Amino acid sequence: MPFLELSLHARQADHARYETALDDVGALSVTLMDANADAPDEQAILEPGVGETPLWADLLVTALFPDGHDPDLILAALEAFDAGLDLSSVRMREVPDQDWERVWMADYHPLAFGKRTFIVPWNRELPDAASGEGAAVVRLDPGMAFGSGTHPTTALCLEWLDGLDLAGKAVLDFGSGSGILALAALKLGAAEAVAVDNDPQALLATADNAERNAVADRLQVYLPADEPVRQYPVVVANILASALAALAEHLAARTAPGGVIALSGILHGQQPELLQIYAQWFDDLQIARQDDWLRISGRRRVSAPE
Repeated sequence: MPFLELSLHARQADHARYETALDDVGALSVTLMDANADAPDEQAILEPGVGETPLWADLLVTALFPDGHDPDLILAALEAFDAGLDLSSVRMREVPDQDWERVWMADYHPLAFGKRTFIVPWNRELPDAASGEGAAVVRLDPGMAFGSGTHPTTALCLEWLDGLDLAGKAVLDFGSGSGILALAALKLGAAEAVAVDNDPQALLATADNAERNAVADRLQVYLPADEPVRQYPVVVANILASALAALAEHLAARTAPGGVIALSGILHGQQPELLQIYAQWFDDLQIARQDDWLRISGRRRVSAPE
């Protein structure tokens, strides 16, 4: 069954009015996107901090209506609901019905990281290299949660994990998204993994992916407020530079003396501040780069400020 798609432009301050009006006149869904996504200076919003819901200054608001709705009646209803709405930018078109959360999977192919780690979508056959002895294969269906292995920040973390000896160790994945890093750690031999994320939907995706990969018995998921106080020999945090700076003391406290940490989600140019901050607790700080993204890794000093 096709849908009627309505799109219009709105300012950040007005988005709630538009969403309320569209819901009131029968929209099945309302999506907010960056109206200037193609601009060279567009503002990237990759993952919010705890309790934050950041939005772009100029928004493209898209709503889906059931097939058969009269476009003119929808516009009239919107005007009647809120006479102050600017409907001059409205565009409408018919779109086919699709499984929107899985359309992207058609172009998502098996990926290799380091020497052993493979991320393979459920709808793809295992590549020959992933069928060999010692291969760590994560079958992933990330849905709408952050983290599929295709972004450089995730790739940098997967390559780092692939190069470690994780046998029998506990791993903390802070900012877990789909759980891809925690799952990879378990497949690489970790005894247990703890995934922490501020998005309950991400934790549900993580738990579901763990079940599908038969590692649920070795994985625990927590919101930040519920995270247990303990130390880990391996910590990985793939979030944003601002969050890494704010959480530095917390992440250092979670890393056991002599343990290792990897920090990602860092754009080139943001590393000097983070290197200075984390040098309080970590030695052997090193940088790896992929495109404009960086990973900082280091080893927790045995005697460092708590």
